[in-house]
Amino acid sequence: MSPAQSLDVPRGRVVVVAGPTAVGKGTVTRRLLEKHPEVYLSVSATTRDPRPGEVDGIHYFFWSPEQFDDAVNNGDMLEWALVHGRNRYGTPRSAVEAARAEGCAVILEIDLEGARQVRSSMPDARFVFLAPPSWDVLVERLVGRGTESPEEQERRLETARVEMAAEKEFDVTIVNDDLDEAVDALAREAGLAIA
Repeated sequence: MSPAQSLDVPRGRVVVVAGPTAVGKGTVTRRLLEKHPEVYLSVSATTRDPRPGEVDGIHYFFWSPEQFDDAVNNGDMLEWALVHGRNRYGTPRSAVEAARAEGCAVILEIDLEGARQVRSSMPDARFVFLAPPSWDVLVERLVGRGTESPEEQERRLETARVEMAAEKEFDVTIVNDDLDEAVDALAREAGLAIA
């Protein structure tokens, strides 16, 4: 057993992290990886073209539509979706299973629909809902990012309302009010020792 692995959590635990837009999923998972580099953060596959600076296998697995079709048809996708009616994104099962076989804790940072798909294909995973301290804080974070138009902000907030209503579908809720506390709570769910 690795020294960073907790005694009461199985090695190779898969933790699915989902929550509304602007809740800080990326920030929390990045900080967790800084503290626990032994954790495997699942890399999604996509049919879209790489953006400048993106590296295949690091940021995404960039697959042709045919490769993606093959993975879906062969049952090698834990979850997948068509996004904005154009490109497909999903979580390759083989990479997750390989990390689990090595005893690594695995984090999947995905959306609500993806989490629902994973629950049906991998029910032994731990499902974590990352929540904002309040709706007002979520709105403030989204607007404060300044990366979306007002129309896009409203669309994302409408989606966030739906996502917030699904909180009870998850095994545990972590409120992202204090970054370090949220990271430590996520580490505990993954069975990692807290330093």
